[in-house]
Amino acid sequence: MRIETLAVHAGLRVDPTTGAVAPALHTATTFEHQPDSTAPRGYLYSRNANPNRNALEECLAELEGGAAAAAFASASAATAAVFQALVPGDHVVAPLDAYFGTGKLLRDTFAPWGLAVDFVDMTDAGAVKAALTPRTKVVWIETPSNPLWRVTDIAAVAALARGAGARCVCDNTAATSVLQRPFAHGADLVVYATPAIHSSSASERSRLRGARCRRRSTAGSSAAASARCRGACAPTRTTRCGWRHSSPPIRAWRPCTTRG
Repeated sequence: MRIETLAVHAGLRVDPTTGAVAPALHTATTFEHQPDSTAPRGYLYSRNANPNRNALEECLAELEGGAAAAAFASASAATAAVFQALVPGDHVVAPLDAYFGTGKLLRDTFAPWGLAVDFVDMTDAGAVKAALTPRTKVVWIETPSNPLWRVTDIAAVAALARGAGARCVCDNTAATSVLQRPFAHGADLVVYATPAIHSSSASERSRLRGARCRRRSTAGSSAAASARCRGACAPTRTTRCGWRHSSPPIRAWRPCTTRG
């Protein structure tokens, strides 16, 4: 099926009561439930699920060719959710050139929390391979990157991550599923901001909702973002703030000691 057809039909169903072909806007906060708090229609509270959000998530999953999707209030929230699925001591390989908010989250929030991070040139497969450690859980790529528009070989990096037992996460904001489908190249999780889909400015990504899509499970394995992975390679050096980096080093940001 052509992606134009998917974009029109994915996540949409004819209303069984009215026959409407466009979804109604559901503003309800709570839904009918039984005395034992079960929800016979699948909805209990809008924070947990909402018909409109479910339709969006189903649409995004189908566009990406994934098993499921989760919509967040912002792209930064979707990004943080991936890293929060890890535990202190886990290691992340991230791109030198990426959306500013991604690097800031890793340096200012998750490095002090206990994640080890290497920032490398993702267009250099050798640098990616050298950055992998026995504790690498996630290899994060962004292609094309923001702001330098560098293109990463998704298949090559995903293969390196898989060989090390790590998960490959791709920020697909710039290309969207219209131009690029990372799952087809081996990515395990796709994260992006929907402003690109709405033809909006990328600078609005922190104000508009983000999403992440989970790759369809393959034989005997789950590609869930919360999966724990194992890797193997030589460790790299650590700065005084505990933020691990590869050569050439970037500025070592000091951990933030206060939280607003």
